[in-house]
Amino acid sequence: MTAPARDALLAVAALLAPDAPRVAEHAGAAHDDPGAFLLEHAERLDERGIDEPFPLLAWIALVNALADHGLLAEADWKESPGEITGRLRALRSAPPADELWTSLARSELPTYEFLEAAGKRLHSTGTALAVLDIESDCYPLVLLPATRGDDLTAFAAAAGFSAEVLGR
Repeated sequence: MTAPARDALLAVAALLAPDAPRVAEHAGAAHDDPGAFLLEHAERLDERGIDEPFPLLAWIALVNALADHGLLAEADWKESPGEITGRLRALRSAPPADELWTSLARSELPTYEFLEAAGKRLHSTGTALAVLDIESDCYPLVLLPATRGDDLTAFAAAAGFSAEVLGR
C-alpha cells in the first residue's frame, strides 16, 4: 500500500472513530508491518481464518478495531432484522431514535433488503448506514453522519478497499 493509500486508510479510521485514535493506530500498524501485526494479533486473526499477511489485512485490522471500540457491528448474511437492529442500536454512533429502532426490529425482510431499507430510514435521522466489504459472507456495519457517506466511500477506494453506503 502506498503512502497515499495509507493516508486514506487512516482517514477512514478518523472518520469512523474520531474520538478513538487507537483505531487508526491499529490499522496503521497492520499496514506498516503486516508480519509483525499478524504475530501480535494471531489469535484474533485466526478467528477470521487469517494466518498470513494478505492485501486485506489492514482493512480487517480496521474492522476489528472499530468493533472493539463499539463502532462496528457484524451481521451474518442470514441474520434476522431484530438481531441486526439490536447490534446497530448498541453502537456508540447510533442515533437515539427509539421509535425508529423498534420499527426496524419488526421487519421481516431478507438481510440485504433489510439493510437497504434500514439505510433509507436511518438517513432520515441524518445517519448513514455503511458496510465495509471484507470479502466474506458477513456485513461489517458502521454508522456515520449522512453528510460524510461519500467521504467514506472515496477514502476506502483510495486506500484500495470498498465501503458502500446502504439505502441511497
